[in-house]
Amino acid sequence: MRGFRTDLAMESVGDNAGRLEGVKVSTHRAGGVTHTRIRIEHEQAAEMLGREQGEYITLEYSGLPACDTRRREMLARMMAADLKRMLPAEGEVLVVGLGNRNVTADALGTRVVERMLVTRHLHQAMAEELQGSLRGVSAIAPGVLGLTGIETAELCRGLVQHVKPCAVVAIDALAAYETQRICTAIQITDTGIQPGSGVGNHRLGLTEETLGVKVIAVGVPMVVYASTIARDAMSRLIDRYGAMEETSRETADSLLRQVAEGFLGNMVVTPREIDELVLNVASLLADGLNRALQPAVDAETLHHYLHL
Repeated sequence: MRGFRTDLAMESVGDNAGRLEGVKVSTHRAGGVTHTRIRIEHEQAAEMLGREQGEYITLEYSGLPACDTRRREMLARMMAADLKRMLPAEGEVLVVGLGNRNVTADALGTRVVERMLVTRHLHQAMAEELQGSLRGVSAIAPGVLGLTGIETAELCRGLVQHVKPCAVVAIDALAAYETQRICTAIQITDTGIQPGSGVGNHRLGLTEETLGVKVIAVGVPMVVYASTIARDAMSRLIDRYGAMEETSRETADSLLRQVAEGFLGNMVVTPREIDELVLNVASLLADGLNRALQPAVDAETLHHYLHL
């Protein structure tokens, strides 16, 4: 009875990990962080889950928005290690911050871009100790279709043709099914992303097919659908207090569909302290990205050049 919408592959797989042919799942825990790797290898499994074939990595930590320095360092290192494995070994990288900077819950991508160490323009002027060690990185936060009148994928396609990066890293806010995953899970995937998917506003995708280069997507859940909260609450009540006959089950399913497809289906819910959460998470993501893109530069030097 649980119908839901989510951008997290791990929620789509759920408890079916061991029963889905063509889906490989591995999980390990370290220092309170749960690291889950999902590999969707078959087209049939991809269609069943509503996901693209490829790899999905999720880092979960319940205290992620306000973790201490040691845990933050560990999360940044884990994120950097996964990103480095997905990125081509050489070549420039374009970082794209998706979302609307005027809507707090949708501003994650733009806030991350503000904290990136961009180096494409510095090759002639960088300090001597960094000569040859910095990877070329450019970044842009193009805004949303409603503000620009241009599809984000169209803008990115033009940039890719001009800048010629070896890969694009796209950052966006996501939607989760479980409320406790808001700002506590980081998803990294090599399948690309659909801008606006977190609020059900699907646009032309940023994928290897549309851009012509590898696209890695990084996202953090910032919202849940109001309909999924209501639907799950109703389902729990029905399962807990009703010994449902078959006819009653059909009536309950019809009612749950009305909730999911009705007015609540267009509403999303986010915590009231979302402004602070977005800034904290954006800082962590930028730290992990900068480490992954500049592996030859130690963390202290990166911090120095980011705060000149």
